[in-house]
Amino acid sequence: MKQFDDGDGAESGRSDAAGSVAVPSHPDEVTSVNKVSAHPEATIPDSEYSLAEIEQRRARPVRWVVFALAVLLAIVIPYGYGRSLAINHTQGVLRYASILDPRGIALIAWTVTVLTFVGIGMSIIESSSWFWRVVFVLGLAAEQLIAGLCLLKMDFWYSTFVVYQHQAILANAANLGIIAAGLGVAVFAILFVAILVCVRKDSPWNTLTHSWSALSMFFIIELIAIAIVLFGGLITAA
Repeated sequence: MKQFDDGDGAESGRSDAAGSVAVPSHPDEVTSVNKVSAHPEATIPDSEYSLAEIEQRRARPVRWVVFALAVLLAIVIPYGYGRSLAINHTQGVLRYASILDPRGIALIAWTVTVLTFVGIGMSIIESSSWFWRVVFVLGLAAEQLIAGLCLLKMDFWYSTFVVYQHQAILANAANLGIIAAGLGVAVFAILFVAILVCVRKDSPWNTLTHSWSALSMFFIIELIAIAIVLFGGLITAA
């Protein structure tokens, strides 16, 4: 009998070693049982709105409609008003514009246009803030006013000469400042997309696609563009 009991003990030891059901060594020993926790009660209160309706309320579409209308008005009204001043009050416009040097006028027009592009760029980076959207709308209105005063279009040299005669260089300088800012944005966009598409992700050049690095690259390109206009002889040639 003792040998049989030893065999049973050996079998129990094997079962324990193999990870099978453990046999208690003492009849009074109680095995611990893991208690399964009950599912917690819902902490989110019931709502009569669906998730889509909640997201729609957070989006506040009325603000975006107002913003779109403000952008449209900033494009149309200032340009029309500036063009009307240039045609109907030419001498008054020249009286104020002739105080400035043509390079200064080009720099002012370039600054306003760059500020407009910075406003829309920062509104994308800081999407939760409406400050830069307001800056974009105000900058766009100012840029369109200058464009209207200077009769900006594809062949503006002829229009400015007809309206402003021998002082057309002032309007041409402003137009060149606006065009320089626009071309700077175009060059920046091409370089940015080229880096995204052609450069590997582990390349150091890929850091130029980060938000603040891209903004720095944008300003460098814009400074080169306005430097070409100011010191490249384009203003006197116009």
